[in-house]
Amino acid sequence: MDKAINTKACSSRSPWAWVPTLYFAQGLPYIAVMTLSVIMYKRLNISNTDIALYTGWLYLPWVIKPFWSPFVDIISTKRRWVIVMQWLVAIAFAGVAFSLPVPFFFSMTLAVFWLVAFVSATHDIAADGYYMLALTQHEQSFYVGIRSTFYRIASIAGQGALVVVAGYVEEHTGDIPLAWSVVFFILSGLFLFFAIYHSWALPKVEEQSPKDKRLTAREIASEFGNVFVAFFRKKQIWLAVAFMLLYRLPEAQLVKLINPFLLDPVSAGGLGLSTSEVGIVYGTVGIIGLTLGGIVGGLVAARRGLAYWLKPMAWSMSLTCLTFVYLSWVDSPSLLTVNACVFVEQFGYGFGFTAYMLYLIYFSEGEFSTAHYSICTGFMALGMMLPGMAAGWIQETIGYRYFFIWTMICCVATIGVSYMLKINPSFGKKH
Repeated sequence: MDKAINTKACSSRSPWAWVPTLYFAQGLPYIAVMTLSVIMYKRLNISNTDIALYTGWLYLPWVIKPFWSPFVDIISTKRRWVIVMQWLVAIAFAGVAFSLPVPFFFSMTLAVFWLVAFVSATHDIAADGYYMLALTQHEQSFYVGIRSTFYRIASIAGQGALVVVAGYVEEHTGDIPLAWSVVFFILSGLFLFFAIYHSWALPKVEEQSPKDKRLTAREIASEFGNVFVAFFRKKQIWLAVAFMLLYRLPEAQLVKLINPFLLDPVSAGGLGLSTSEVGIVYGTVGIIGLTLGGIVGGLVAARRGLAYWLKPMAWSMSLTCLTFVYLSWVDSPSLLTVNACVFVEQFGYGFGFTAYMLYLIYFSEGEFSTAHYSICTGFMALGMMLPGMAAGWIQETIGYRYFFIWTMICCVATIGVSYMLKINPSFGKKH
């Protein structure tokens, strides 16, 4: 296992020098793969069915990352993994930009997005491991809010600012492939900067010992199966898995169709917003609502605990989906109304998502807690991947109006699994 050899390294270079940039860099590839790709393909006239199906597959690296995370531990150092992955992301984003003008851009860019997804998932493993290794427990607690904040800022930059840039170039050149090439060249440049900057900013707190590496590899190989056996022997395991897969069933489908709904013309059942307007509505106002919902959720959960708030948070996740039912049925809603509805839906989702993340922590407690949390996040990604892949076909079959009603029906699963769980009433309470 990588060893900390320089306990004063972090004090000689403040975590402020690298924690914000590391987690800003962690957020951008995920946003690019999961959100920017959807908006880009919609503007390039790819069907909703194909967008949802093929971008849904891009969740797979985050689903299966628990299977290769041990190798990030035993090969090289986490610092080196972080830097190398950032170089690879920079190259891959440039690959997307160069692929857009070619006739077979869809298959080419999907292949590169697959690479970005795998590299990004690996970067997540290394960055989180480095964070725990390079900081003391007190520092980890202090900076956890900072890392979350900069991850959210990455969301605003990716879904907001970069989409507005694409819209600006579209409007002034009429060249949609060029507009999105510009966006991905910007992302490539950012990651070139991150790779160079973090080569300096990340303290060297690890050393490699070939002998220790061999021992660690054997230990991990012998315990790898034990981790999974212990996980599937936990109490309420199948109910827990059902919760992980079904709690976000409505949102897993919504997230793939919100941007197409905002972009599609009124004649196709959409709202007919411009690319720049979508960058403001969903990428800025929506992310602010999501962030505030998460903050409020965390504050109230700390007072009464997860058991008390789980059911209200499930209802929050469900009822706020009604905003899109309203938007799809009302005639010509104003931009202010659209912003308000997106804010309410994203606030409700952020508030309700708090319960989901707390439950993953709760269920992971005990031996192998870190590995079990990683497995839980794999189920979390799978719960987004499978429904999202089918969402485009469902929408194109029944239309936006009935698609959003369908998501409301799916809320029965969210509320149902929440009422079935048994949780220690003291978990999450402030003592």
